[in-house]
Amino acid sequence: MIRRGYSMIFFSATVAIIGVYALGLGQLLPSTRIPFLDALVEDKHYKYLIPLWIPTTTAFVIANWVGWQYYQNS
Repeated sequence: MIRRGYSMIFFSATVAIIGVYALGLGQLLPSTRIPFLDALVEDKHYKYLIPLWIPTTTAFVIANWVGWQYYQNS
């Protein structure tokens, strides 16, 4: 159980670090010669897709839950 929590924290931190690099730091630093990271830095469209999905999905889930609560309690 504890290992699952640590692995989730590690995975979340890894994704956050790669995202910060791809969205901001990658334009300021020289090429890493790692194909995956360089492709993320050079991309102009799809690198913003995942970070924008997070608040959109969160808002949708919250609105859906509130609507379901209104439906159940009416």
